[in-house]
Amino acid sequence: MANIKSQKKRILTNAKSNDINTARRTRVKNLTKEFMTFIEAKDIAGAEAKLPELVSELMSSDIMHKKSSSRKIAYASRLLDELKKQA
Repeated sequence: MANIKSQKKRILTNAKSNDINTARRTRVKNLTKEFMTFIEAKDIAGAEAKLPELVSELMSSDIMHKKSSSRKIAYASRLLDELKKQA
C-alpha cells in the first residue's frame, strides 16, 4: 500500500475506473452475443432491434480503439444485410 496521500487516492480511482471499464466490456460482449444469436436464428426483426443498441454501446465506450469499434459495427451491419438478402 502506498504511503503518499495522492497515491492512495489514485489507487482508489484506478479501482473504480477498472470496475466501470469491466462492466462496459461485459455489456459490449453480451450485446454482441445476443445480436449473433438473432443472426444465427435468422430473426431479422430481433437483429434489427439489437443493432442500434450494439452500435450505441460500441461508439460511446472508450474501452476499445475507434477503428476497432467501427470494424465491429461494419461487420454486424454486413451480417444483417446478408440475412436480409437471403430472406
